[in-house]
Amino acid sequence: MSYYISKTIKGDFNQVIEKVTEQLKKEGFGVLTTIDMKATLKNKLNVDFHNYQILGACNPPNAYKALLAEDKIGLMLPCNVIVQEKEAGQIEVSAVDPVVSMMGVKNEGLEPVAVEVRDMLRKVMDGLA
Repeated sequence: MSYYISKTIKGDFNQVIEKVTEQLKKEGFGVLTTIDMKATLKNKLNVDFHNYQILGACNPPNAYKALLAEDKIGLMLPCNVIVQEKEAGQIEVSAVDPVVSMMGVKNEGLEPVAVEVRDMLRKVMDGLA
């Protein structure tokens, strides 16, 4: 079982990030954090890395449901979505599969929320072209 949902599309890296952000918004997610791993690794370690950004996406209603079911679940929030370009013009977008990540918590109350969020993230991927 894979721990992520993924799709590769052609395009400009920054434009794909915009598309991903738009698709997340359509599904009720906001992007709370953006981490530019390429810049961070260059600044901290002086190494070159390919374009790679981590978007911390949150759907407030589902985050609230998850918190009600498990007060420590904030350790696993927000849902991370990565956008990376290993080859020029080939952009891979991947999102964590919340069903898989919640398996370790062993709280049955989280399962319906995780399934709903996974379905929403799949719609985000389906909306990318």
